[in-house]
Amino acid sequence: MLSQFVMELAGWLPGIIFPGATALQLYKIWKGGTAKGVSISTWFLFAIANVGLYIYAQKYDSLQLIVGLLGTAALDTVIVVLAFVHEGKERKER
Repeated sequence: MLSQFVMELAGWLPGIIFPGATALQLYKIWKGGTAKGVSISTWFLFAIANVGLYIYAQKYDSLQLIVGLLGTAALDTVIVVLAFVHEGKERKER
């Protein structure tokens, strides 16, 4: 059986990796000034799935889940909003 420390560490991996990976996409949009190639529907579904998984886990006081799932869902939502904003700007420029 795995020690409590290993289990705790394993819980932090997705809590760091998921928001980190999402932040990379957000940085690319922000830095590049365009959302070209970003799938709005995919990021929207990621946000919904993360919230759903948080509710399903029923560990509402778990910092790993709050950061990993709700934090990622918030970043996913920011990506969706920025993609809509940049898409609107690109349409006006045409």
